[in-house]
Amino acid sequence: MTDAGFQSETISMDPPAIAPERDLMSKFDGLIAERQALIDTGVIDPFAIVMDQVKSPTEAVIAGRDTILLGTYNYMGMTFDPDVIAAGHAALDQFGSGTNGSRMLNGTFRDHMEAEAALRDFYDMSGAIVFSTGYMANLGMISTLAAKGEYVILDADSHASIYDGCAQGNAEIVRFRHNSVEDLDKRLGRLPKEPAKLVVLEGVYSMLGDVAPLKEMVAVAKKHGAMVLSDEAHSMGFYGPNGRGVYEDQGLEGEVDFVIGTFSKSVGTVGGFCVSNHPKFEAIRLACRPYIFTASLPPSVVATAAASIRKLMTAHDKRAQLWANARQLHGGLTAMGFRLGTKSPDSAIVAVILDDQEQAVAMWQMLLEDGLYVNMARPPATPAGTYLLRCSLCAEHTTAQIDAVLAKFATAGRAVGAIG
Repeated sequence: MTDAGFQSETISMDPPAIAPERDLMSKFDGLIAERQALIDTGVIDPFAIVMDQVKSPTEAVIAGRDTILLGTYNYMGMTFDPDVIAAGHAALDQFGSGTNGSRMLNGTFRDHMEAEAALRDFYDMSGAIVFSTGYMANLGMISTLAAKGEYVILDADSHASIYDGCAQGNAEIVRFRHNSVEDLDKRLGRLPKEPAKLVVLEGVYSMLGDVAPLKEMVAVAKKHGAMVLSDEAHSMGFYGPNGRGVYEDQGLEGEVDFVIGTFSKSVGTVGGFCVSNHPKFEAIRLACRPYIFTASLPPSVVATAAASIRKLMTAHDKRAQLWANARQLHGGLTAMGFRLGTKSPDSAIVAVILDDQEQAVAMWQMLLEDGLYVNMARPPATPAGTYLLRCSLCAEHTTAQIDAVLAKFATAGRAVGAIG
């Protein structure tokens, strides 16, 4: 029998074609290709350096070669301080390797409290909260402080952690031109007066090493009724008479509402913090998701932090040496004809600006092969179109080491055409 509706054409039994699903990793193809092209030219990957051994705050072994470290943010050279290391050993022996919990549950140990006490003493402030990193401190404080209907006003060149703190929160975000007091004033003046506002600033900007005009900016913020948060990650330890940062150096104690910092630079370990004199500051612990929902730092880490912070309170000779080193390096590179990020040694960061990525990579590799490690930085970490080699000085660098650094820069700079 034949079904009257049957059609004689052949019917395929294969499943219908389905459009291939988009691979979530495909968005990174451009980055992968760019990195591979760099490797194919024989260049060492600047973002995959492995230190085989660290001998001191200023020396390491990289690819089997003794290397001067000039790109580690170890500003005060505390990583090998005997008292700091001893404190870490003692905590490791007494409390073990980890906490297995958040600060809100079982993750607060004696040395967490000691690190916060050391911070209160160092900054002469009533409140201190330790986070797992400086990144998390910005993420937590900014997203918690400013809520829906309120405003965060930030410098356009702010660190990624500041932008991410804004993204995690629900506040309205307003950017102003980098280090422009006038633009900050204009932007604040356009906002409605009633909502609460937080102005987020940085004492030292990490790419070029330039310093914010905090005194003028804080005055503008207060004129418009805004609170101020200053990130002093790259100035703690050596800026100001007590090493508290740019805000102290510019006489703004009592004017800045919240100070953010990190343990991974001058303190020489890992972790982040916020300090404040606000009478309700402790409430942050009850509302801040990046504080509540993450494991606390190991006891050995916060013990080293506490020991280091207390030593930094009286590290006046180290501060003086770091500034002397900055002047020596900045002056030497300027005399050779390099284009630098700042006209004077404004911080412990000295940025050498180059023409393009090819020149920056070539010079970076020549320096590394000659026993000098610096950071290579490029967009989006740097301002658009800016390629640079970033030098981070340490109080433990000797005059002889900086002389050697200058000689290496001279050789590499001439080879790539950065100087005549």
